[in-house]
Amino acid sequence: MKKIGLLMILMSVLINTGWAQRDPKALEILDAMSEKYQNIDAFKAKLVYKLENPSEKLNETFRGEITVMGDKYRLKIGEQEIINNGSTIWTYLQEVNEVNVDNYYPEDDPMAPAKIYTIYREGYKYSFVEETKQKGRVIQVVDLEPDNKDEPFFKIRLSIDKEDRTLVNYKVFDKNGNRYLWTVSDFDPTLKLTASHFEFDPSQYKDVEIIDLR
Repeated sequence: MKKIGLLMILMSVLINTGWAQRDPKALEILDAMSEKYQNIDAFKAKLVYKLENPSEKLNETFRGEITVMGDKYRLKIGEQEIINNGSTIWTYLQEVNEVNVDNYYPEDDPMAPAKIYTIYREGYKYSFVEETKQKGRVIQVVDLEPDNKDEPFFKIRLSIDKEDRTLVNYKVFDKNGNRYLWTVSDFDPTLKLTASHFEFDPSQYKDVEIIDLR
């Protein structure tokens, strides 16, 4: 009888652990968000990026904007601009009027804008955290945890608008105590862009120094 009791407890722990790893409520929320973005040809949004590390008393904030079309993106943040056409990436540094050109390897960029909407599908556990209200919006919070324990981060927290399924913000927790928070606003899904928007045009940057690292 005692053995049966212990077996039941063990089975209960295993079932509950599996449920937490692949929470169906979280999956429903993530799938709805993913479908929303995959049905958008291109979008533009304003961003606020915060880097926090309480133990190091680090708190930095940068503002910018991003345009995205498929796996291509153009990000302006602080005095830096990153342009990615899916195979080549340009990083422009305004302070020194310099652009670094390099090959783009998607596997080295897990937080790329197009990936954040589908990253949960492979190699992650996901769980529903809570439902809250922010400025009149109902926000659903979902946590992702990588299966690979060698990743430099241990959690990604997504905050998703329950009504329109847009991503309000996401926060990355790394193992060094850093917290990276991206907050999205002024989301515009009506853009009509061409591939040329995601190419670096030297004529738009007077006397720019080009450093080709390929």
